[in-house]
Amino acid sequence: MDTELLKTFLEVTKTRHFGRAADNLFLTQSAVSFRIRQLESQLGNPLFSRQRGNVHLTAAGERLQPYAEAILQTWGRAKQDVALSETLNTQIAIGASALFWEFDGISDWINRIYGSIPGLALRLESVPRQSMSKRLLDKTIDVAITSEAPRIENLQVTKVRDYQLQLVVHKPNCTMENVRDIPLVYLDWGTRFSVEHSRIHELQRTPILHTHSSRMALDYILGSGGVGYLPSPVVAQSVDEGLLHVVEGAPVMEQSLYLISREDNEKSEMIEAMLAVPFNNVIESV
Repeated sequence: MDTELLKTFLEVTKTRHFGRAADNLFLTQSAVSFRIRQLESQLGNPLFSRQRGNVHLTAAGERLQPYAEAILQTWGRAKQDVALSETLNTQIAIGASALFWEFDGISDWINRIYGSIPGLALRLESVPRQSMSKRLLDKTIDVAITSEAPRIENLQVTKVRDYQLQLVVHKPNCTMENVRDIPLVYLDWGTRFSVEHSRIHELQRTPILHTHSSRMALDYILGSGGVGYLPSPVVAQSVDEGLLHVVEGAPVMEQSLYLISREDNEKSEMIEAMLAVPFNNVIESV
């Protein structure tokens, strides 16, 4: 199967628009339509319901989507593995949600890995938290970065740092009572955070911004004003510079960051060497 057809399918799935998909892929709209028709012909089922201004997946398209994503991820990793050379002889795939790739310190840690382990090629992927365990178990990633360590046998769990989710606001000297009327920014940090957030009476209103990106949340509060829970590694510099302020008396949500890998991974020696590289000077096996 031509992987370009799957790439086009996923772009139309994401944009729900043939024209926007064409722009993103640097193709004509007729080329996108032709590729989708080719894929539908190969699979023997329509993948999209095409109504004016309303393109959406059919049941067959919904079934194809996870397979298309997995095939492209595997193909990309295979191409990088095959292209390894004498100087770059081992590839490690690290998966994390977009939230964690935005953390201060992640880039420094990656650079320290390169400086400590010769011959290593890294593949960094954004992986939804709900897919993380599956990707580890099917070996499409070698290491996961997460705040929720899965309770699954044969997984090695290493805690690399503690951090906090802090309630921050654009104005100084704010208390919990003061933030009731300030626009709420909601950073989606998962189920446990949602439950704890729902218990804070002063924050129970419709958010002006609901996002999975801590950088988007941070930029909005800095640029337009607002209040919301953000991770301490993301807001530390803005707080130090007086651009953001921690709300007085606000509950602080303690969090930890973990590196997860399979114990039986055939690259276990290289992974162990990578896990030994200090991340913010904290390494603790769980």
